[in-house]
Amino acid sequence: MKFVAFERAKQGTGASRRLRITGKVPGIVYGGTTAPALIELDHNALWFALKKEAFHATILDMELAGKESKVLLRDVQYHPYKPQVTHVDFQRVDANTKLTMKVPLHFSGEAESQAVKLDACLVNHIVNEVEVSCLPADLPEFIAVDLSGLKKGSSLHVNDLTLPKGVKVVTHGKVNPVIVSVVAIAAEEEAPAAAAPAADAKAPAGKDAKAAPAKDAKAAAPAKK
Repeated sequence: MKFVAFERAKQGTGASRRLRITGKVPGIVYGGTTAPALIELDHNALWFALKKEAFHATILDMELAGKESKVLLRDVQYHPYKPQVTHVDFQRVDANTKLTMKVPLHFSGEAESQAVKLDACLVNHIVNEVEVSCLPADLPEFIAVDLSGLKKGSSLHVNDLTLPKGVKVVTHGKVNPVIVSVVAIAAEEEAPAAAAPAADAKAPAGKDAKAAPAKDAKAAAPAKK
């Protein structure tokens, strides 16, 4: 994806506030052998670009002062309650240097799996993205994950992912983390429907049965003169 940035001459809280009032977003570009550069971007153009998944997970072409360079989106700051981007960070990319980046997972085939279709299990997505290490040219936009082979009691791990050439998942010391797990739905115990009504119907009958003899005995007693 390509976007246009403009050089920013002033920095500081006041200067950034004035930029935001005029519909601009302050930002910075760092990394590589060049000094960090202060930039500004059109807010509306950036806002709609941020809604696209590729803007977060692929190498971007940034045009700045008539020159193009490869960058990665590294950080975005938003206003606490307004739909407004307040600051954005980009990192320059060196074609010969490996980078680490979080890449989204695209799941498919869940409804066709035996776990869901036959055993009525729930598929729990533990993570929706993974961090990868690779050269910029090998960075994938996403990693496809086929869930059609899931069965009851099974799970899918990092080692089960089909990764593009040159791409390695960074697990930060965790051994083969879980990506997806299958959870069986516990059957609810059904209470006997007839038991409660029968008990309720029996209780009043017993009470009346005890009261009836007393009433009859009182009626049969001779009246006192």
